Amino acid sequence: MEQIILSGLDGEDIPVYIMEETQLSGIKYLLVCDSQDEEEDANAFILKEVTEDDSEVVYEIVEDDVEFDAVAKLFEELVGDEADIDIE
Repeated sequence: MEQIILSGLDGEDIPVYIMEETQLSGIKYLLVCDSQDEEEDANAFILKEVTEDDSEVVYEIVEDDVEFDAVAKLFEELVGDEADIDIE
């Protein structure tokens, strides 16, 4: 899994691992988790791309319930039985 680094509220780096990516209505979304160990329980998050400069892409956690539900359904179809993910 590809690793990306998110910046926490306190400025610390938080490594997450991309499990899947998709687009909906022209917006790129990532399904990420906080562990690359497939045997370990991990927290999963849905991120959306909000800006893209010449050199930096910025993602934020999807917080809108309607948007989250729509994207979560897409990821459930894409991931299928590859992982035991509860995105509710």
